[in-house]
Amino acid sequence: MADTETLPSELPLFPLGGTILLPGEVLPLNVFEPRYLNMVDDVRRGHGHIGIIQTRAGGSPDKPGLARVGCAGRLDQFQETSDGRYLITLRGVSRFTLAAEIETAAPYRVARTDYLAFEHDLESRQAPEEGRERLIRLLEVWLESEGLSTDWDNLGTAPLPRMIDQLSMIAPFAAPERQRLLLANDCAERLEVMETILAARIAGSADGSMH
Repeated sequence: MADTETLPSELPLFPLGGTILLPGEVLPLNVFEPRYLNMVDDVRRGHGHIGIIQTRAGGSPDKPGLARVGCAGRLDQFQETSDGRYLITLRGVSRFTLAAEIETAAPYRVARTDYLAFEHDLESRQAPEEGRERLIRLLEVWLESEGLSTDWDNLGTAPLPRMIDQLSMIAPFAAPERQRLLLANDCAERLEVMETILAARIAGSADGSMH
């Protein structure tokens, strides 16, 4: 397995509001903006990694504020469509702290990154299996209250750490909730954060204050 020393200290950024990438998981992206097409071309010729990071309030429409922590993803799959878009898949490797943005000639944003706080991202994911039934019960109640559904055949039988991380990425959580899940120290802590989020949403649905 790679170590943090093999990850680039200067990382091109793909800022996305409401989207996170977690280590070990995959994120499909449909790339069409010219600056990000340029970025993918450069990444394919270079170290092969892109930083997924959430936007936040501040900055300008063209250069919004950025979260403090994102995740470096390795370019796993690449396909160019007939109309010039790139369909890519990133595989999460390690979270990073955004140390500073770097001024470059590139049309996309580049940051100096620090992986030190997340060295454990390179280890195998673990979570207490006894948490599965409680999580599924919470999810069922929440999904029913929101009128949503999910593919339990695939999701419910996945290893619990993967189930937690996939839900963190794909469930319809708000951007701040996703960032809380990204910042959780490990899968066990992420499970606790998710249960707190779900319990609050269920309570909000019950009193009519959240939809």
